[in-house]
Amino acid sequence: MIFYITTPIYYVNDIAHIGHSYTTIAADIIARWKRLNNFDVFFLTGTDEHGAKIAAAAKEKGKTPQDLCDEMSAKFKEVWKLLNISYTDFIRTTEQRHFTAVEKIIQILFNKRFIFKKKYEGLYCVGCERFYPQKDIDENGCCPFHKTKPILQSEENYFFKLSAFQDSILKRITNPNHKEHIEIQPEERKNEIIGKLKNGLEDISLSRSIVEWGIPLPFDKKQTVYVWVDALINYITGIGYPENTTKFQKYWPADVHLMAKDILWFHAVIWPAILMGAELPLPKQVYAHGFFTLNGDKMSKSLGNVISPQELVNKYGVDASRYLTVTITPFGSDGDISWQGLTLKYNTDLANNLGNLVSRTIKMADKYFNLKVPQTNFDLDLVKKVAGFLKENFIVNMNNMQLHKASQALQNAIALVNKQIECDAPWKTAKTDADKLASYIYSYLQAADIIALYLLPFMPGTAEKIWHIMGASGNINEIAKKYFADFIIPKNGFSISKSQLQNTESLFPRISLTVVFNKKRLK
Repeated sequence: MIFYITTPIYYVNDIAHIGHSYTTIAADIIARWKRLNNFDVFFLTGTDEHGAKIAAAAKEKGKTPQDLCDEMSAKFKEVWKLLNISYTDFIRTTEQRHFTAVEKIIQILFNKRFIFKKKYEGLYCVGCERFYPQKDIDENGCCPFHKTKPILQSEENYFFKLSAFQDSILKRITNPNHKEHIEIQPEERKNEIIGKLKNGLEDISLSRSIVEWGIPLPFDKKQTVYVWVDALINYITGIGYPENTTKFQKYWPADVHLMAKDILWFHAVIWPAILMGAELPLPKQVYAHGFFTLNGDKMSKSLGNVISPQELVNKYGVDASRYLTVTITPFGSDGDISWQGLTLKYNTDLANNLGNLVSRTIKMADKYFNLKVPQTNFDLDLVKKVAGFLKENFIVNMNNMQLHKASQALQNAIALVNKQIECDAPWKTAKTDADKLASYIYSYLQAADIIALYLLPFMPGTAEKIWHIMGASGNINEIAKKYFADFIIPKNGFSISKSQLQNTESLFPRISLTVVFNKKRLK
């Protein structure tokens, strides 16, 4: 089974922030989940390194565009390493393999007469690096995303006949039975695209004559490929197009293109049109999530309220930062976050619920059995209940990319075990029935193991740590693959060591909510 997932490639005019991390962590969680289900996963991310903004940023810093790209691309890689992102490949649009792919696609479109030359005058947003038709400008005459007034530009460019694909794209989006159906999620994003398509498509500029930092057109070296067309082609460059046919045919078409909603149009309309023009298969799904605001304000450098991945990790640790980023708001929707909200969720979900389960279980094993819990005929009811609940509630949400709902299923399963401990009251049983006590604690250990298997995609380091703390045997990733293949509960022997006791305290130390916050950042 093959699964190919992509993030957008990120523009290198600035460093990575929580918005970039949101998309990339989500893609990583999905990729890890698919691997645990024995898929051959290709996970592509990377950096978008051409265009006027890059040239301007480089000039401002006294660097060449390539030097700036090298520096900033390396910083993105550092952040993804920090967040334990398990990408298969990292594509850069300044690489020769990408030049080759772009030139090939553009030449095919030109040969098929989908590209023509004309003089054009239009409203150009420098921030978006795109022309906007008047109907897409807001009531204040501004770009709907950057809230700045576009510049009226006139130049002779090459155009792509996007209008020729209007009906074909509409059919593929609206008809789920079409052999090349493109699923757009969430539903409201799909409806937005359909509405725009029904209003008609205009041909789009495919090249720029005044932007030098880009890939030259193969048939006119005086013009460079429009940065957004250049960028979209990365999704096939990364899997070998056009030189590695075997690899390309193995992984294409993409199963999921994951991105923020502001670039959905490019991926749901322009990209499919380019692929149809080049007679290549279309992606199966385009998923556009919403934006973050911080304390009700849009994040921006000018306001000083942009949260960096390093800030999150410094505060909560790597795995907790991964978990909080993708679960603090419903996945797919816009959401407002705050340091207070992040800390509250950290304490509730991780310190009080998950951390408490691990800590109390291992401490009881130590107190009552000196960590040598007898392998009694333990009661499987609790373990079966936890396993059944997660199978029913976690899996469907993960497969539908409802990461916040999957994480809530995990929290509910953890709470179920904590509640059972309260009902069992093993501290009372310890006075009367040693066998029953052993059965209780053994079932808590076993239930925690099942929870750890499901935790792996979200918090891989923590899941493995819990596995070791509980003294479970075998490699957790290999056990998980076997478990998700047949759902037979592994009957682990527990070999708990004294050295693991101290690890329970450092899992999720509580963070005081009395720490002084202000609107811009944590003080």
